[in-house]
Amino acid sequence: MSKTAQIGLVVRGHGRHYLIEDETGTRVHCLTRGKKSDCVVGDRVRWQRSSDHEGVIEGVEPRRNLLFRQDEWKTKSFAANLDRLLILVAVDPQFSESQLTRALIAADSAGIAADIILNKTDLPGADFARQRLAPYKAMGQRVLELSLKGRPDEARETLMPLLEGQSTLVLGPSGTGKSTLINLLVPDAQAQVGEISQALNSGRHTTTTTQWYWMDAERRNGLIDSPGFQEFGLRQIAAPELAAHMPDFKPYLGECRFHNCSHRHEPGCAVLVAVEAGKISPQRYRIYDELWEELSRPPNY
Repeated sequence: MSKTAQIGLVVRGHGRHYLIEDETGTRVHCLTRGKKSDCVVGDRVRWQRSSDHEGVIEGVEPRRNLLFRQDEWKTKSFAANLDRLLILVAVDPQFSESQLTRALIAADSAGIAADIILNKTDLPGADFARQRLAPYKAMGQRVLELSLKGRPDEARETLMPLLEGQSTLVLGPSGTGKSTLINLLVPDAQAQVGEISQALNSGRHTTTTTQWYWMDAERRNGLIDSPGFQEFGLRQIAAPELAAHMPDFKPYLGECRFHNCSHRHEPGCAVLVAVEAGKISPQRYRIYDELWEELSRPPNY
């Protein structure tokens, strides 16, 4: 049994318990040293075996990026080293533009490509959903219309080339078809969940824990799911930096009368002029204003 440190991929964790995948694809249950645990799914970690079946995490390798989730009480990191974010919305239930905007801002600030998938376009109300997404398409955001249940083969043929060789986080509120999407892209998804739960002895946590799946036997295409997700934490962004992560605001930045314009009330603000002229969606501007307020307040945790 080798005690030499090696590099592994975090595929799931709970508390101080993590499942690490080594270079051969073998998965090992590992603990972190001490009580503090700051590993997340997608991390590359240095670890070494402590027995035939377990190991110890020695440290986390430098990250390319890091995403945060937020609830009423705190912000917590949950996924790292991502290439792409798939944001799944549907005609029904109606999606939250605020949550959608937060996701896009979080991705942009972390340097992660993002795509919106509109599902269930065969339902009444599809045109209204398209209308709500029109400002996003207008600012250059890619929006893919797919029918995950009605035309699964077409959906898979559209998505697989997009996700080739990447680590992708899929995000979608309950009812949008996220489980359908995961099962479409990962045929043995349920088996992978069961194996990981058994390895971590954490079956009761299967619905709330971020998890890494492989979409292919060669382990080139990774898909990460974070069930129970509410919304992205944006505390890593200072309020004055917010507008720079909104593509529809960018053409007007630097055109304001004041160099430190907040784009909320100052005279001579090019962003406010653009809103009045209908060049920026009033709904998008309202979300910006709310986020500015949130990021300006001291954290309550």
